[in-house]
Amino acid sequence: MTTALSGLARRAPFALRSRHVPVLVTLGLFLLAFLTGALRYENFGTGQVFLDLFIDNAFLIVVAVGMTFVILTGGIDLSVGSVVALSGMLCAIGTMRLGLPAPLVVLLVLLIGTGFGAVMGYMIHAFEIQPFIATLAGMFLARGVCLTISENQVSIDDALFDAVALNSLTLPGGLRLSYGSVIALAVVVVALYTLQWTRAGRNVYAVGGSEQSSVLMGLPAGRTKIQVYAISGFCSALGGVLFALYTLSGDPTHAIGMELDAIAAVVIGGTVLTGGSGYLIGSVLGVLVLGVIKTILSFEGTLSSWWTRIAIGVLLFGFIALQRLIGTRRGPRAV
Repeated sequence: MTTALSGLARRAPFALRSRHVPVLVTLGLFLLAFLTGALRYENFGTGQVFLDLFIDNAFLIVVAVGMTFVILTGGIDLSVGSVVALSGMLCAIGTMRLGLPAPLVVLLVLLIGTGFGAVMGYMIHAFEIQPFIATLAGMFLARGVCLTISENQVSIDDALFDAVALNSLTLPGGLRLSYGSVIALAVVVVALYTLQWTRAGRNVYAVGGSEQSSVLMGLPAGRTKIQVYAISGFCSALGGVLFALYTLSGDPTHAIGMELDAIAAVVIGGTVLTGGSGYLIGSVLGVLVLGVIKTILSFEGTLSSWWTRIAIGVLLFGFIALQRLIGTRRGPRAV
């Protein structure tokens, strides 16, 4: 017994470190990048620049939250960027051309996004369609509806949208935080609670770890898959509302490629693409890493924005290799 306990004690710290290594690496990468910017550029290392990372990426944080739920089950959602654009267009058309009250428009947009995601989840479960194909069809469908509504940008000039977009929450020290970023942080808190302390959250991890085993255990694997795509649809629609607040417009070309940014943020945050392992806070850190890279390029001024894509590609390769390395090292010990 003493030998067994000592062996467990030796294995437990390694297991703990392995589980948290990707998130800790992402945190360290973010701190290193921010510190580098603070040392290189004047006025970079201020509290407002840090808060601006949340202000400028609030919509991506929300979209990444939904993507995290999907990837944790071993799925993927390629429709999120198109749903963001569609939601922005619906906000613009609903308030400006139909004259509907802004709260009603936002409610309808969220319901449409949630239903859209749930339908894709049902197709994936009931017809055993690969998530890549089902959500690719959803991506084309949502983008096509955007262009059908209008091929041009539609500006939003609504009192409520203007009030939320143009005002901000004042913090000590003269710092400000937009209401959109406050909403994004609230979504993160709710999602964290759902994943870590509810039965639905445990089901998400179980289905991602092994769907067959979860079914044998009596867990509602099918319902869970539908739920995570509905959550992703809701988050995409909410991200579209936040993007509309950020730009005060709807445009059928908005958010092209945002699905790739969301996937990149989730992977950089340490969530395994095959599902079953990852932390939501890591996805938020992944978004912040992407945000600080863009901010550094903005302060530099002489570098092309394509360097952001190069940096993201390098980071993705690095984190995929890290996940593989950790999985390889943990495998023999689990036997």
